[in-house]
Amino acid sequence: GLTGLDAFSHILVVFYMHRFTFDAGSHLVRRSQGRSDMPKVGIFAQRAKHRPNPIGITAVELVSVEGSVVTVRGLDAIDGTPVLDIKPYFPAFDQREAETPSWVDELMNGYF
Repeated sequence: GLTGLDAFSHILVVFYMHRFTFDAGSHLVRRSQGRSDMPKVGIFAQRAKHRPNPIGITAVELVSVEGSVVTVRGLDAIDGTPVLDIKPYFPAFDQREAETPSWVDELMNGYF
């Protein structure tokens, strides 16, 4: 199933966050990163790790495909996380012009 994947520079990795926790009382509406300068918003307006459904998806750089081993850069999952699916990154499908609230710019300032 990995034949031809190495021709792509990026892929989407869908994974099961097997160590997830979710407490509706503290995770459903919260401030991003617990920062007091961030507005309280619902979990579906955030990229927080504590989710009611423990499925993650990340666009990552594909470093190599060797046999059945796929090496990537930039995956925001912990070692040992079960991978559910891998999809090639198609800019026509996956890259969109998007708008975000101003607090997102502040949150991401210096993030990477």
